[in-house]
Amino acid sequence: MAKWTAFPYDADDYTYDAAALKKNWARLHAGDAEPLPKDEKVLAAWALFHAGDFQKATEAGLKAGGAGITVANKAQSIYANYLEKSEKTKLAMFMEVAERAEAQAAEDPKNANAHYFMAYALGRYSQGISVAKALAQGLGGKVKGALETAIKLQPKHADAHIALGAFHAEVIDKVGSLLGRTQGASKDTGLSMYKQALKLNPSSAIAMVEYANGLVMLEGDKKMKEAEKLYAQAAECEAKDAMERLDVEMAKAELEE
Repeated sequence: MAKWTAFPYDADDYTYDAAALKKNWARLHAGDAEPLPKDEKVLAAWALFHAGDFQKATEAGLKAGGAGITVANKAQSIYANYLEKSEKTKLAMFMEVAERAEAQAAEDPKNANAHYFMAYALGRYSQGISVAKALAQGLGGKVKGALETAIKLQPKHADAHIALGAFHAEVIDKVGSLLGRTQGASKDTGLSMYKQALKLNPSSAIAMVEYANGLVMLEGDKKMKEAEKLYAQAAECEAKDAMERLDVEMAKAELEE
């Protein structure tokens, strides 16, 4: 495995030992609703993830197997999304996660995050190759179906609500509401998904950023002020781990544009 780009911020604040990780688990996993693992090796892999050592977290998760696959999928997805410089590598990484998560879902169909990370990785891959092209390849239905399954299995999965909101918004934004309807995309459903995500995880910077993006995609410039307010709120969120720090920094960058 080639060396991945290092997390660019100080990780001291995000370094948890096993006891601290267990204590902060509910807050750290308010987005993905992942249950606290019983296996100490899986817990150790999560500690690497939260500290921003995404490569080691991926390797440790794969080595642990079982629930460790979820750590590997999340670490590789977040890394690819925020830190991988090469577009080609990024797309390959997303596809690898999607395939791994699909196999995990086949083996453990009640695992909400197996369905979620398949959808997340395919969704990001679709954005990379162009949403219209991805829809033509039939990826839209796969993403939507997997997210709906994740929410059915775990109704408190805030991140799946965000991703489903983004699915509706992206499809309507890229192909219009008439064609979007053939993909099962609806403006009202999209907006309600974002709102539900924020209700489930009110301190989530990424929920605020995605909601802001979705508002502009679905409602146009008239929602720009509201979107900017959401970016500003996201930029002020207190990050509790490396991923949240990357979310907050992204919100700050949006405000500077």
